[in-house]
Amino acid sequence: MAKRGRPSLKEISRRKNEKEKDMIIRFVLVIGAVIFLGVFVQNLYADEIVHKFKNPSFSGVGTSSHYLTIENQEFNRKEAIKAEIKALKEAAEREEENTTLARFIRNLESRIYAQLSRQLVDNLFGENPSDSGTFTLLGNTITYTSDGEYITLTITDENGNITQITIPIGDFTF
Repeated sequence: MAKRGRPSLKEISRRKNEKEKDMIIRFVLVIGAVIFLGVFVQNLYADEIVHKFKNPSFSGVGTSSHYLTIENQEFNRKEAIKAEIKALKEAAEREEENTTLARFIRNLESRIYAQLSRQLVDNLFGENPSDSGTFTLLGNTITYTSDGEYITLTITDENGNITQITIPIGDFTF
């Protein structure tokens, strides 16, 4: 059972000490809360949260320049691929043209054409020149005629196109 009546001096001082301790604790808590709010909450600002698309395809802001950039990137990629393919084809062609067999065939063709040219010149201007002649070379028909003053050389290609060359006979002196 609890005591009734007036509290003793000891009890009054104990209660007074508890009240002081409670006040100190409350004071420290209030000061701590004020410092916390002052330091950490001071820089908080609030604004309305608004969602915005970053991609111009959705937002519409700068859409034309966005599409133009994409188109330029695609075009440049396609052009780079075309250039690379062309460079690879050209490199393959150069490799093919520089083989030993290809060089031999070019040299042989050159010598055959030189021999044919020499025979034609001998037939036209040699010791016993002929007045006319015809021969076929790679699908082209070459006909020559001489009237004593001019030699007419007629070349007809595979498509029927005609090239005619007239050469004066007396002007070839060295």
